[in-house]
Amino acid sequence: MNEIKNRGWSVTMAGLGINLALGILYTWSIFKQTIKESVMAKDGVFNWDMASLNDPYAVCCLMFTVAMVFAGRIQDKFSPRMTAIIGGILTGAGLIVISQSNALSAWILGFGVLTGLGLGFGYASATPPAIKWFPSSKTGMIAGIVVAGFGLASVYIAPLANFMIAKFGLSQSMLIFGVAFMAVVCTLAMFLKNPPEGYVPTDAAPTKKVADAPPAPPVNYSPMDMLKTGAFYKLWFMYFIGAGAALIIIGSVAGMAKQSMGDLAWIVVALMAVGNAGGRVVAGVVSDKIGRPRTLLIMMSLQAMVIFSLLFIGQSEAILLAAAATMIGFNYGTNLSLFPSATKDYFGLKNFGINYGLIFSAWGIGGFIFPRVSQMIVASTGTPQTAYLLCSILLVASSLISLSTRSPEESTQSQSAWDQFREKLAFARAHPVDVDLGARYF
Repeated sequence: MNEIKNRGWSVTMAGLGINLALGILYTWSIFKQTIKESVMAKDGVFNWDMASLNDPYAVCCLMFTVAMVFAGRIQDKFSPRMTAIIGGILTGAGLIVISQSNALSAWILGFGVLTGLGLGFGYASATPPAIKWFPSSKTGMIAGIVVAGFGLASVYIAPLANFMIAKFGLSQSMLIFGVAFMAVVCTLAMFLKNPPEGYVPTDAAPTKKVADAPPAPPVNYSPMDMLKTGAFYKLWFMYFIGAGAALIIIGSVAGMAKQSMGDLAWIVVALMAVGNAGGRVVAGVVSDKIGRPRTLLIMMSLQAMVIFSLLFIGQSEAILLAAAATMIGFNYGTNLSLFPSATKDYFGLKNFGINYGLIFSAWGIGGFIFPRVSQMIVASTGTPQTAYLLCSILLVASSLISLSTRSPEESTQSQSAWDQFREKLAFARAHPVDVDLGARYF
């Protein structure tokens, strides 16, 4: 009994460790700031167009989500261990590629394509096996713990990257990161394991038995069946907005803080990472208590208010900027535990890897579109305020959608009850005089 329980926690901690290595994505603003300074200084090291500064990051987000679909399938069919090893190798290879060239094309290939694919494979390997070892009452908490590593990574990577770039330069730093992360992820992959066939968590809450009633079959949607439900498209749209709106801040926060904090701008990146990790765990625990839709409503509404507040916060106001960045990170982090938990709740565990990969495509497409459009707005207007306003409006729309979001089964039951009511109402209207008959029918 204890051995099985400990195995669940060892898988959870291994997933947390893998995500701590893969969270280098959220340190992009540190790398971007170094590249931007080189472009503005016209020192010949980075000859990029200013409108293209976010392109490697945007492509990385897109490849991340492409990989999640295929990696989810591999995780479901074969093993999370194999998936994680592929992720570690691709992530390291991508960073090694960009250590050898400063060309934009090399960074799009290395950081954008290879590292993006690696992050997707590694990320897809961590959460599914962990939540399979625990009962549904702990789904949000376990998912939050595992994915917290991805958000928390910037706490150590941001200051470490600053130190290494100052001492060794950007290219050499990428080489070191590439070799180190490849080794760490591939090692931790050895601890990932799915439960045995037929395994049921021992501390799962017992269900009340009804006499002569057969047990309810588990909810397990195939990818095609999931794509036929309204719940999928609502979750997808909310994820697209919630992730994309925050990623434009995450990808630029170091540059935003540079004016007021100088070389200490990494502190804001680290604070955002703390918020990011905290949001994942807190949202997971809270949503286990009050439900995913209600937690999404709170998160989306709060995120809209915080991003809207950036319209009134100057880049020289360090304390307010740090507070806003921390809250944006917190609200963003809630996405990464709420949506996998909702996927498991609504569509089951059998095809969880590929099903969540399809929903996660919203994250990647949002991460590709929002930063690119935001950078184009900044390049043409000199300010990101229009982007902040648009994000706030879209987040309000997402919060409204959360009010009507429910599982396919709940939607079916609700529709069935409504159909019965309409039938009764139609019968009553057809027999307005026969009160007794109408009463008997109702």
